[in-house]
Amino acid sequence: MPPTVAISIKQLHAKTGEWVRRAGRSRTPLPVTDRGRLVAVLAGAHLPVTRRQRTLLPAYAALLAKKPGRDVLADLDAVRGDR
Repeated sequence: MPPTVAISIKQLHAKTGEWVRRAGRSRTPLPVTDRGRLVAVLAGAHLPVTRRQRTLLPAYAALLAKKPGRDVLADLDAVRGDR
């Protein structure tokens, strides 16, 4: 099969197994498009995955640290403040 720059969702649906195996063998990610717009990328498991660092908002962290109360609405009002 000649090298492909990108495949469409229709092509992916038609031969999913073939495209996934091909992406797994390749060192190059395979773009998937929907009407010409990039919507996904198939990549082998050997490629590194970057993950975002999550941060908690201070008000949410304080809520998690607090012991559970009986009045949920009062707890929500305390977190929301003047909103």
